Amino acid sequence: MAHGVENGTAGFQGRDKRAERHAGPAGATWTEGRHVVVVGGGIAGMSAAATLAERGVKVTVLEREQQLGGRVRSWPTTLDNGDKVPMSRGFHAFFKQYYQLRALLRRADPMLAGLRPVEDYPLTLRDGPRDSFARIPRTPPLNLIGFVATSPSFPVRDLTKVNVDAALGLLDVEFPKTFEDMDGRSASDVLDDLRFPDTARHLALEVFARSFFADPDEFSGGELVAMFHTYFVGSAEGLLFDVAADDFGTALWDPLTQHLERQGVEFRLGTSATELEVREDGVTVMTDGEPIEADAAVLATELRPLQRIVGASPSLGDEHWREGIGALRSAPPFVVWRRWLDKPAAAGSPDFLGTSNYGPLDNVSMMHQFEDSARRWAARRNGSVVELHAYAVDHHVDEQALRAELAAMQDLIHPELADATTLGEEWLVADDCHLVDTSPWRNRPTVQTPSGNVVLAGDGIRCDYPVALMERAATTGVQAANHLLASWQVAGQDIFTAPTSPRFGWVRPLRKALAKRR
Repeated sequence: MAHGVENGTAGFQGRDKRAERHAGPAGATWTEGRHVVVVGGGIAGMSAAATLAERGVKVTVLEREQQLGGRVRSWPTTLDNGDKVPMSRGFHAFFKQYYQLRALLRRADPMLAGLRPVEDYPLTLRDGPRDSFARIPRTPPLNLIGFVATSPSFPVRDLTKVNVDAALGLLDVEFPKTFEDMDGRSASDVLDDLRFPDTARHLALEVFARSFFADPDEFSGGELVAMFHTYFVGSAEGLLFDVAADDFGTALWDPLTQHLERQGVEFRLGTSATELEVREDGVTVMTDGEPIEADAAVLATELRPLQRIVGASPSLGDEHWREGIGALRSAPPFVVWRRWLDKPAAAGSPDFLGTSNYGPLDNVSMMHQFEDSARRWAARRNGSVVELHAYAVDHHVDEQALRAELAAMQDLIHPELADATTLGEEWLVADDCHLVDTSPWRNRPTVQTPSGNVVLAGDGIRCDYPVALMERAATTGVQAANHLLASWQVAGQDIFTAPTSPRFGWVRPLRKALAKRR
């Protein structure tokens, strides 16, 4: 593992000179006669497919939906007034730290024209302060100093209450050891130890936990620390992010699909894998059509399809591993409510607004301000396209009551839209995200399985590096491909991450000195 990778070296496209390069396996640059079936056409599956195809492997991607992108796909819908518009599972943030995901997209879009930067990432606490990251320096420790010095969430009078050792612990990380050290501790436990002001707790940290669609009481404390490290104190890429410049299919997946097809990748849409027959010399992937013979398979599906496939495949893995897969849990449901309104939002409305203490509302996105298709619709109708998110929703919530609460919170934040007429709406509820809970880190499934020719990939798969969400999906996709390539003595792809150890050499000596004084 090399440290201090310079921009442009070995495919690295970030600005952080302290980013780490994790070298892929060595070997031949090309292989022929190998065939891999990738089950799932989301980020993890596309990442694995690209890595394999670029090294001569024949790849067949099975995707049960009619669109690629997985949980980041888009699809057509028709509004009540007859307008045809795209819909998706909602706003996604493409952070600069997402090195593998951005490298995947660059294969078809070298300049990342399909992404568009947001100018700010404001967070607002009801009846409290609003934080902004627009003017905070990107490079640690200046970003941390600048945030604490300028943030209204950190009143000077409350800073003396902060647990200094716990706060320094956010800087004193060593991945993957930090994940394991935090076994059994929730995000709420970590926040309680820090003793940050309530305003900072709500805005600066709980928002991170809820971005996993989880309640802080159930969300892994180790993952929270990793996110704080990756997005803030451990990376010089900054907290501002990009968004898709149009619906996900148009902006991201259509160009990438065309690129991969030119590489020889075959996509079978509307096709589900039902079970695997695993042998030492290969794998038979049973589908809802014909069986497919291959040398190996990558299972890059959501949790429940993975559990169904494993449950139906007695030759895959061993009993202990299969029980572990079956015991995994999904995060609570989340809600995406997109509304096509006949009135424009106020000038200067942020593209994305994170919210806290606004009832069930977690964020508001003005889709017409950054998605081209939504912008064209809003211009034609002199309206706006507003998206509301609610995370960690109760399974038995009353839908009508939840709609009323979300609408009331929207009107509180955007009173100019209170009397707008809804020309169309899409209400989406899903509970198919993996719950990253407080259970032992080592018990989580890894890319490798007991069957050497079957590997896993996805944002719920264990990874030694401080990566999460879409970037974990992209990273484990590369890892899955690398594992198969290494078994065939073929060179794999390097992986880049934020530093996996403390960025500052003074952190541990300071903690030791403070401990001696106590």
